[in-house]
Amino acid sequence: MATRVVVTGAAGFIGSHLCEDLLARGHDVVGIDAFTDYYDPRIKRENVARAAASPGFRLVEGSLTSLDLTAALDGAATVVHLAAQPGVRASWGSTFEPYIENNVRATQRLCEAMKTIGGMRLVYAGSSSVYGQTAELPMREAHRTRPLSPYGVTKLAGEALALLYAQNYGMPAASLRFFTVYGPRQRPDMAFHRFIRAGLNGDPIEVYGSGTQTRDFTFVADAVAATVAAVAYAGGDSVFNIGGGSRVSLNHVLDLLGRVMNRRLDVRFVEPQKGDVTHTFADVSLAQRELGYAPTTSLEDGLAREVEWVDSLYRRFGRGVG
Repeated sequence: MATRVVVTGAAGFIGSHLCEDLLARGHDVVGIDAFTDYYDPRIKRENVARAAASPGFRLVEGSLTSLDLTAALDGAATVVHLAAQPGVRASWGSTFEPYIENNVRATQRLCEAMKTIGGMRLVYAGSSSVYGQTAELPMREAHRTRPLSPYGVTKLAGEALALLYAQNYGMPAASLRFFTVYGPRQRPDMAFHRFIRAGLNGDPIEVYGSGTQTRDFTFVADAVAATVAAVAYAGGDSVFNIGGGSRVSLNHVLDLLGRVMNRRLDVRFVEPQKGDVTHTFADVSLAQRELGYAPTTSLEDGLAREVEWVDSLYRRFGRGVG
């Protein structure tokens, strides 16, 4: 059944794809985005342009910490909360305050508004970073959470807030713990985007660590499919791992990229960064059973689509965008 869905972070990587998918399904979509300068807002404007052209879409610009959320959420059946301050490495030290503001305070304020209005479901964009460093693979929803970075701490805090409001105020909520999402519109600071940009320019590719670390890579369309399923979900489970079934090493990714781009990549290994875990691997059996989740995009196909998009982006905007 078509309903009104509010998407926070609507101009971002996952959010812009989600808005288009929901609109295609006949939903009325309200997108909220602050267009922060974490990366070039011109990219975000382009991300959301297709959705903004739809008569079923309304864009609300501003921060969740200052907007009149009662007005923004009016008539909504579901809120998908994707807005957040991203980035593991930038979350240390003097740059930590935006993570408190945008990942914790914003989530609390959103939950308060939803509680006051009533009758809405929350889908929270969680993160695999909440698990931290663990030898227990694959990672299951019931595993201990011990984030390895300040970013991970704030994402876990946001998830805990969402579930606390659900428990205490009867507000249905689900958290989707995404595992390393990639694909077209990926942020410029994320690894695949950086690798591809450097490869296209013939620049050295910096890899933190030895490249033997592994990740469970999830194509953006698969992450969106899981989110759409969570919007409609009426069951009792509240936390779901969303992985892509493509757990491989960064060295394997670089080999694939070289083949996809048909060029030899200049890879240089540098010191590991604080907050980076060694391995991630999602057990998605709960999402498969409850949400009907089944990732469909292979890593090689997904990488080819991201290469095409990154190449097009820099051809249009030039090297100065980022």
